[in-house]
Amino acid sequence: MSRTLLHGGVIVDGSGNPPYAGDLLIEGDRIAAVGRFGPAADALRVDCTGLVVSPGFIDSHSHSDLQVLENRPEKTRQGVTTEVVGNCGFSPYPMPRDRSLLHEFANGIFCGDQHWGWDSARSYLDDVNRRSEGVAVVSLIGHGSLRMAQAGTRLGALPAPDVAAMERALAEAFDQGAAGFSTGLMYSPGESAPFEELQRLCRVAARHGKIYTTHIRSYTFALVEAVEEQLELAKRSGCRLQISHLQAVGPANWPKQQQAIEKIERARESGVDVGFDCYPYVAGSTVLTQLLPQWVLEGGVEGMLARFADRGMRARIAAETTAATAQDWTDLYISAVGSAANRGLVGRNLAEIAELRGREPVEVVMDILAEERGVANMLEFNQSEDNLRQLLTHPLAAIMSDGFYVTGQPHPRLYGTFPHLLGEICRTRRWLSLAEAVRKITSLPAERFHLWRRGLLKVGFFADVTAFDSESIGSNATYENPKVAPRGVRSVFRMGRPLGGQWI
Repeated sequence: MSRTLLHGGVIVDGSGNPPYAGDLLIEGDRIAAVGRFGPAADALRVDCTGLVVSPGFIDSHSHSDLQVLENRPEKTRQGVTTEVVGNCGFSPYPMPRDRSLLHEFANGIFCGDQHWGWDSARSYLDDVNRRSEGVAVVSLIGHGSLRMAQAGTRLGALPAPDVAAMERALAEAFDQGAAGFSTGLMYSPGESAPFEELQRLCRVAARHGKIYTTHIRSYTFALVEAVEEQLELAKRSGCRLQISHLQAVGPANWPKQQQAIEKIERARESGVDVGFDCYPYVAGSTVLTQLLPQWVLEGGVEGMLARFADRGMRARIAAETTAATAQDWTDLYISAVGSAANRGLVGRNLAEIAELRGREPVEVVMDILAEERGVANMLEFNQSEDNLRQLLTHPLAAIMSDGFYVTGQPHPRLYGTFPHLLGEICRTRRWLSLAEAVRKITSLPAERFHLWRRGLLKVGFFADVTAFDSESIGSNATYENPKVAPRGVRSVFRMGRPLGGQWI
């Protein structure tokens, strides 16, 4: 059995306890000793003088469902050893009879082609186990994908037999290894799902002891009501609830964040098993179609284009889109498009593009979506610094990336979330202690997602370990130049095996 001794470092064990000087011994795929212990005969000795030795980081909310099969390096370079995929209602299974429906639904988030798709959780996870050599992959089954497989792009309440079929498919996915269930309640078709449908599916999750994660119905004007709905779902169904990327979007809504957090705290005190996660940036990123009222997407891209072409319908869409948009048009940037003709729009905000084209910004949104047949992404500046600090420092908050790949400029979180947290947020701004920051990206998400023997440096746990220089760790990825590797992560081990060498 191979043995590796990480010698002379500072142990930050993931629990939130203070750092201490010590060694860590890896035997095979497990941690054999940590702290102060006797000589480790025949062990490969790795000098960690001046480095922090911590559990491998857990990205508890990402959208790398396809890229984990390609062994992309962006996460391991940050010290990540586990990724939770299948978030916000998007998963690469189950595949409908017409797989193009799933591609149309999810490619804006997955950055995929026209060939991917798996029939079941088992077939996807079998491929992951064969092909993924980097991070450990934890997969949630997405409500949008599940619903698409059963009912296509149909919106609204489904007939009882369809919901029953979704319950059976969800239970089957759990039996095959799916770690939980996610919803995307601002995305079509999930946006149209009634409370009763979600309650029935959450009860399946509760019976199987699986987590329910949710991109709630609103982060803007109806933020508090959207949080209340999910807390009521958890209360009635008994499921474990994780609210995804909690935030208040738009200056008019920033005061609502405190109200939402108080609702969560009171529910927790009353016995609801609820937590939330967030990313350490004021800007987010998603598909450009998110700005539209989601009824526009019934019937897929062709349905959307037909509505844009109808003058009366287009006017209605413009009015509803404008009323629902909480940010200024200057805060919304095109980050990716599908065509070469519009590549010059990437990095420009919608107000700027509107001026260049001599159009109103809301018309530009529809124009771009028509020109790109729905394939466009945006970067959106959503939060205040004060609200971001409140989220990151809250004891219930796990910190994650929400990163996804695009054919353009991704959000810098894809390349730098965890070094940015430990460098800018922790070392420079001092919003969090090092021990607490590490807890929020190791043991806290491991506990929320029931990740067995991960998240702590503890004897018998899997040897997922990251060694980094706390004085230099950071990210040079910016909104303008996001594809930049981080600094300060020196060694990463997953299941006792070194990954990727050193990145300084």
